[in-house]
Amino acid sequence: MAHTRPSVNKRLREMQKRENQAAKVQRRARRAEERGQKPDGPGGEDPDIAGIVPGPQPPLRDDGLTRDEK
Repeated sequence: MAHTRPSVNKRLREMQKRENQAAKVQRRARRAEERGQKPDGPGGEDPDIAGIVPGPQPPLRDDGLTRDEK
C-alpha cells in the first residue's frame, strides 16, 4: 500500500512555511526602514526621564520638598 498523501501534505506545509518566512523578512525590512525614517523625539531626550540626575538625591524636608524646592 502506497501512501502518497503525507508527501503531498508535507510539500504543502513546506511551501506555506517558505511563504511565511518570506513575508516575515519583508515585514522586518519595512519596520527597519520605518524606524530609520522616524525622527527622534523633541530634543532627543525622553520626556519621562528629563531632568533626572543620577546618583544620590538630596534628602527631603519635613514638608516633603527637597532643599532646592520652595
